[in-house]
Amino acid sequence: MRMDNDILVKSWEELQNALFHDSWDDKINRYRSSYVYRGMWNKDFELSTSLIRLGGDYPKLEPHLLRNFRKYAHRDAAPGNSLWNWLAVAQHHGLPTRLLDWTYSPFVALHFATNNLLNYDTDAVIWCVNYVKSNAHLPPVLKDAISAEGSNVFTPEVLEPVCSSLKELTAFQEEDYVLFLEPPSLDGRIVHQFALFSMMSSATALLSDWLEERPDLYFRIIIPARLKWEIRDKLDQANITERVLFPGLNGLSEWLRRHYTTI
Repeated sequence: MRMDNDILVKSWEELQNALFHDSWDDKINRYRSSYVYRGMWNKDFELSTSLIRLGGDYPKLEPHLLRNFRKYAHRDAAPGNSLWNWLAVAQHHGLPTRLLDWTYSPFVALHFATNNLLNYDTDAVIWCVNYVKSNAHLPPVLKDAISAEGSNVFTPEVLEPVCSSLKELTAFQEEDYVLFLEPPSLDGRIVHQFALFSMMSSATALLSDWLEERPDLYFRIIIPARLKWEIRDKLDQANITERVLFPGLNGLSEWLRRHYTTI
């Protein structure tokens, strides 16, 4: 139960206000949100990674999955030899990893909360996490690295010189922490979805549990099932569709299939 951090919206207008909640930046007098967003079709879903959902002794399987992915992948699959580039590529292509997909765009998050027509009887959720404030919980070596870069998120190029392995990530401090990682522009999907990843310091750490202990870092927008069709139709009219977010014939087909679906 996350009642204190949940915003239940009852209309499209309330949803717009909630999506841009706390986005005014006094320092620059502009609307520049410090939040990233993740849309899910079921409000009861936790922020569990595909690695956790793999089950079994998944922490021990993690290095084997990544090692074999690198071994059998095409030689041009990742730019450079950085583990973090490879991890991003692996996540992007469906390998179970400790990464979670996020977006800077609240509307892209809305797309993923409403794109599955088979689940329109279920309340959806948008997780909103303050990625800037979350950096306060980083170990000093990572905090210094990102501060020196003048950024609020990591890239593989920034992370690699100070941390080159998952073991190092875990060893920096006993307390779990999260960092946000921008992947290279692997293809149009990454670019058009305004995408980035979260990564916990431990393979077993659940981001939703970690956030519950730090309620100042997040809020959730609860979307009633009855609003999903209205949201979906308005997103389609605003061109937030698979045709744009998944460039290619598969995305085009998914968009057309929904566009011509009758209720």
